Amino acid sequence: MDKEIRVLVIDDDEEDFIILRDILAEMPHQRYVLEWSASYEEGLAAIDEKRHDIYLVDYRLGVKTGLELIQEALAKGYETPFIILTGQNDREVDTSAMEAGAADYLVKSTITALPLERSIRYSMQQAKNMGEIKDLNTKLEKRVRDRTLVLEQAMIELEKSRYELSVALEREKEVNEMKSRFVSMASHEFRTPLTTILSSLVLISKYAAAGLHEKEKKHIERIKTTVTGLSEMLNDFLSVSKLEEGKVSIIYERLQIKEVVAEVIEDMQTITKQGQILQYVHTGQTEAILDKKVLRHILLNLISNAIKFSGENTEVWIFTLATDRMLSLRIEDSGMGISEEDQAHLYERFFRGKNATNIQGTGLGLNIIANYLKIAGGSIKLSSNLGKGSVFTVEMPFGRL
Repeated sequence: MDKEIRVLVIDDDEEDFIILRDILAEMPHQRYVLEWSASYEEGLAAIDEKRHDIYLVDYRLGVKTGLELIQEALAKGYETPFIILTGQNDREVDTSAMEAGAADYLVKSTITALPLERSIRYSMQQAKNMGEIKDLNTKLEKRVRDRTLVLEQAMIELEKSRYELSVALEREKEVNEMKSRFVSMASHEFRTPLTTILSSLVLISKYAAAGLHEKEKKHIERIKTTVTGLSEMLNDFLSVSKLEEGKVSIIYERLQIKEVVAEVIEDMQTITKQGQILQYVHTGQTEAILDKKVLRHILLNLISNAIKFSGENTEVWIFTLATDRMLSLRIEDSGMGISEEDQAHLYERFFRGKNATNIQGTGLGLNIIANYLKIAGGSIKLSSNLGKGSVFTVEMPFGRL
């Protein structure tokens, strides 16, 4: 014998319940356990307990109908099958029962053991099949979602790889361009000073033999200036290399501001033009907690630029202002100035202004300064007009020891 089937009869007529119970008791190969709810409300309460395998629901339940009960139960998500029982063989009721979600429809006056049992088994099997289909659909939907997630992740990784490849290609293009520009620039910027040094050495030997010491001294100074320029170029290339490799770190120390600036000004005296004067003014506190190497590099680049782009018998002003948190550095010159068009590209690597093509330089200095300041949390600003000079303002926040 199969396991027992628990049946809930929802009918406001107890006699109908007894008839159904007696009919099902005649089944020799299946045991049915029947329970009875006499009203719409009792029926819903019993359905909420989920203890039954099937529900036999009378079409008339007082002021409400069995169709309403089925619709309310199905709205709660219950999947146990319902069979509608009615006293009339009405096609319209049959159609309404199916539309409401009933598994089957039986007319009370025609119910016998075999059709009733067949309806119960059919309805339960149908509910089981629907449940399996629902489970399969749920599993299929999950597989689709999982596959979709995998595809989405694959697309993300593909897009990431595409982006990384694009960046790498752009980077390679940039490096190749940098190499090309370096070769072009180096062939000019190094050949000219080296030729100057060689010619000065030849002249020095002649002047020394002739006892012309003043001319000899002039060419020695010329060699010093040229060597200083070459040293600056090499320092620029080394700085670019270190910045590219991420080998630059900020090392803070306590500095005497005026001493550091005075040292740089003294170094710059060797490249000043005839009649040029470097003026220095400091205000505020005298100590700063900064990276000395970075500060010197910024000063050397900005002051040497001011000297190179200014004419003879001019002044270059260096101002420093120190608060308890920051050093402000300002370099002013009355040189050729920088156009607005060139200012937009001023901090790009190897960029040189249109009016500076005949002046020695690598086009790296300001790019290096901008990168140093980025690491140190500082900033640089420019105010300039063609023919009226330039003012560079640098702000560097103090670090901690």
